[in-house]
Amino acid sequence: MKFSPALVALTATSLVSSHRILLTQSTSRQPQSLATQNESVPAGAAYFITNEPDGNYIIASDIGADGKLTFKHAIWAGGRGAHGLMEPLAPDGLFSQGAIRVAGKNVFTVNAGSNTAVMFSIDPNEPTKLRMVGGPVSSGGEFPVSIAISKQSGQVCVLNGGRLNGVNCYKQDPSLGLVQMSNTLRSLNLNVTTPPSGPVGTVSDVIFNEDGTQLLAAVKGVPPAEGFVASWAVDPTSGDLAEDFIRTASPPSGVPFSMTIIPGKDAVLSADPIGGFDIFDFRNAQQGSSTAFPIPGQLALCWTTFSKETGNFYLIDAGTSIITEVNVDSNLNATIVNQYPQASGGATIGTIDSDVANIDGTEFFYSLAALTQSVVVLSLNAPGKTTPVQQFSFQDAVSEAGIKTDPNNLKGMALFVGQ
Repeated sequence: MKFSPALVALTATSLVSSHRILLTQSTSRQPQSLATQNESVPAGAAYFITNEPDGNYIIASDIGADGKLTFKHAIWAGGRGAHGLMEPLAPDGLFSQGAIRVAGKNVFTVNAGSNTAVMFSIDPNEPTKLRMVGGPVSSGGEFPVSIAISKQSGQVCVLNGGRLNGVNCYKQDPSLGLVQMSNTLRSLNLNVTTPPSGPVGTVSDVIFNEDGTQLLAAVKGVPPAEGFVASWAVDPTSGDLAEDFIRTASPPSGVPFSMTIIPGKDAVLSADPIGGFDIFDFRNAQQGSSTAFPIPGQLALCWTTFSKETGNFYLIDAGTSIITEVNVDSNLNATIVNQYPQASGGATIGTIDSDVANIDGTEFFYSLAALTQSVVVLSLNAPGKTTPVQQFSFQDAVSEAGIKTDPNNLKGMALFVGQ
């Protein structure tokens, strides 16, 4: 099976945008607040990062009751972004999923160019108004690309993908932010540089398993060699990680790029741009297994998310800009339910990181379309059925605020919904 060239080269298209804002700018390197003229009570907020080498910003947009986005604030993330080495440059400079995540009333993200991670608190009444808690802290390695939060304990772990690679974990403190935990700095022992050359041969994603007893990190293979998922046991009392990880190999030539929990099955679904997606089954605690499932015609299928309402997974292809809906049954067999093209005429808008949120009983899907500097919003009406809601262009708004963006650097998608 040949490796898709679109995984390592995407051609940038023209940048489009039409949204305008009023700017209130603070001094020095402090966060900048960007207020729109159309004020309303938001249902929640959407966040992604600029990941620019000269300053990384969180772009925060209101989510309306209709699921639509309105750009609101840009908040300095306390460091610099970075782009991995590839020729030519293309979107997804971190070669990863999970560069920014929301847990409870907090946002967590990474500064790949500064080797730091950082925590922000969310104002539920104005969820695009973020406050840095404490300050950026060392990631414990180089080129951090993904971050995970345990639903059970709140433990936060960062995945580093540079020369010093592996994982490192923290406690959340309401005043100090991220506080280093002992006995959690663990190496993957990969022979890579800082920044790494990719996307193949690099780390991909870090998550806790469903019950919080394992920390999982995905690593892409370099075809024909397979990739793998590393799993460390998590001590339920201290949060300490096992000294060594268990290695579960991907299918042959596999490039596991993302991980999304399959509810109730001790398994994860991983996008794999070699041919489609993989399912990693960890029900055997001593040695997991993996199975490949093809998606014909895919080019750069790298990101995944899950809908509780439809019970299905949504796989995102940057090369074709097609969203593929997949169902996984109780035996971990998978079938394609439907596909949703987001561009016409063979073009691509570079859909990458995505997430799903429930707004007043309706689930909405949000995908960062890096090449057009926009966000695709779909309504998930039922299994196999979606409705386009918005293609939210943000380039002009961010540029007018004095914030630099580059389609090749934009990264992440995380959502907060008010209670």
